[in-house]
Amino acid sequence: MRQRVVRVALTAALVAVVLLAVPLALAIRASLYSDQRDTLERAALSGAVRVSPDYVTGDPVELPAPPTGGHLGLYDPALHLRAGTGPRTGDTAVRRALAAEVVRGRSGGDLVVAVPVSHDERVIGVVRAASPASAVRDRILLAWTVLGGVCALALTVAVLVARRQARVLAAPLEDLSRHCRDVTAGDLSARAAPSSVAEIDQVARTHNEMLHSLTELLRHERDFTANASHQLRTPLTGLQLGLEAGLAQDDDTRLRPALEEALATTRRLYGTVEEVLRLSRSQGLPRRPVPDTAVLWLLRETEERWHGLFAREGRRLECGTLEVAEDICVPGAPVTEILGVLLDNARVHGYGTVRLRARDLGDAVAFDVIDEGAMEGAADQLFDRGPAGEGPGSGIGLFLARDLAVSLGGRLSLTGRRPVVFTLLVPVRQEEAAPEGGG
Repeated sequence: MRQRVVRVALTAALVAVVLLAVPLALAIRASLYSDQRDTLERAALSGAVRVSPDYVTGDPVELPAPPTGGHLGLYDPALHLRAGTGPRTGDTAVRRALAAEVVRGRSGGDLVVAVPVSHDERVIGVVRAASPASAVRDRILLAWTVLGGVCALALTVAVLVARRQARVLAAPLEDLSRHCRDVTAGDLSARAAPSSVAEIDQVARTHNEMLHSLTELLRHERDFTANASHQLRTPLTGLQLGLEAGLAQDDDTRLRPALEEALATTRRLYGTVEEVLRLSRSQGLPRRPVPDTAVLWLLRETEERWHGLFAREGRRLECGTLEVAEDICVPGAPVTEILGVLLDNARVHGYGTVRLRARDLGDAVAFDVIDEGAMEGAADQLFDRGPAGEGPGSGIGLFLARDLAVSLGGRLSLTGRRPVVFTLLVPVRQEEAAPEGGG
């Protein structure tokens, strides 16, 4: 930010200096040459008025002093020097001046002005004034040096002012950036401090108001989730205890499988409520570690849980791996919940055989849930939060399943439409982990 402001200011100052200094330098050069020629012309005119027509008969001519470092001489129509200083024979400028015109030009390394001397409407001589062009060039270089120094001073001042302004502009933005990083790290109480820049203060105030609104919204959502989860826990716990008591007292072999399945479903629902509550509490906060589970054990447990549901509907569930080592582990509970959402989505909305496949990608494991149906409509709307009661899955829905995947540092996406394929990518750690939920 600071360097960009300095570069912009320096570029603007440099453009302004170039646009002003270059024409000014050319104007100085033209002006100094013109002034020197005017000086030579005045000296030549002053000498011409002192020339008497009798000089051709030998009458002496008194010419004024020549220009500093230059020459002033009188030439007759034969181009011979008759008085003053200069070349012995008149040059091109003298020859042209014999045609009754004032001549300005160069001769060798000199600036030359030749003025004709007339008498009775005829030219009787020429006064020639000359000075070295190097003297004018020295004056031009001196003027350009001064101009360059002024330009350098202007650029230096521009850089100093730009750096100061860059600090003034960048400091509050850097503070705002640090504040945003604190918020990202989970400090929702952080607020942007005011600065001396009105526009940045307006952004900071708007940001603080937005953060306050989001914090309140997040607090209300957490409170609601906590309250809803608490209200669900109590009846679920009572239902679980009742089923366990029924299993302990009832010896009817016909009811026992139904009671065991109901108890397993209740435990899964209780785990789902706990996972929803954990996710809601982790919103906006650094992720806490989740216990790992071996991928192979997780697939076996998932197949045992869902095989009966698919079988009662006359469909098959196939679970398998593609060269996944036994020590490959993933966060157990969240991945189980996500796979439950995808399998229930395939059971409700899909067709035919459902295949759950795990693939080892090196630093991640890909779980593919494939059914024989077809997906219609926009894929980007699948993971949007829909109206209450309309989301597919085990009650978490694809929206929350995607958030669970993101909270693990992974990704959930639709990778196939015909057949329908959902792919879950989860980072892995190769370490020994005990299976969750018993042997």
